[in-house]
Amino acid sequence: MADNRRPNSLASRFRRQRFELFAAMLEESGDPITILDLGGTQDFWRQHLPLLKRSAQVTVVNLEPTEPSVLPSVSCIRLDARNLSTFADNAFDVCFSNSLIEHIGPLKDQRALAGEIRRVARGYFVQTPNAHFPIEPHFLVPGWHITPVALRTFLLQRWSFGWMPRIKDPKAARLAVESIRLLSPSEMLGLFPEATLVHERLGPFSKSLIAVRKIRR
Repeated sequence: MADNRRPNSLASRFRRQRFELFAAMLEESGDPITILDLGGTQDFWRQHLPLLKRSAQVTVVNLEPTEPSVLPSVSCIRLDARNLSTFADNAFDVCFSNSLIEHIGPLKDQRALAGEIRRVARGYFVQTPNAHFPIEPHFLVPGWHITPVALRTFLLQRWSFGWMPRIKDPKAARLAVESIRLLSPSEMLGLFPEATLVHERLGPFSKSLIAVRKIRR
């Protein structure tokens, strides 16, 4: 259900619907459009670029080793998204970021990332899991993210949870626990004050948050 590598999983369906919303946001923009993807992969764009149905040039920024460019319209750069000084102000039409900001670090680092997004792009589409959703999406445990850090560290030293394997070393386990900081709706609007906040819903619950700002002319 939560495995986005499976095309028919619930996670994959949410991802497709999310990208369709992003594509609709770009319908009134001119060609070609320049897109900055923070935290993405070339493989993601290999699957999704045709859904845009328009000319686009994509720059993928990731801390992971860059992949050889096999798509002429996609380039990959290894950079820390908290410091995009490589790029000028308004260098891109739009920034797309999917489930990255919760992995950046504490609030001050999330603030730095949001500031760079707002600086380098004239519009943005930033998605993150909702801290108010009852099940933490990485460890797949209800209420995990509101459980004390010391208890989460203790548990992770003894068992695997969701996508997170067991980590016996106490320092490494604590780092893994603290490496994810989910954001609430009010925090997202604080980071992206010009945005419209879109809620992805699963039944009665808001599962994910998307900060959307249309491209400024």
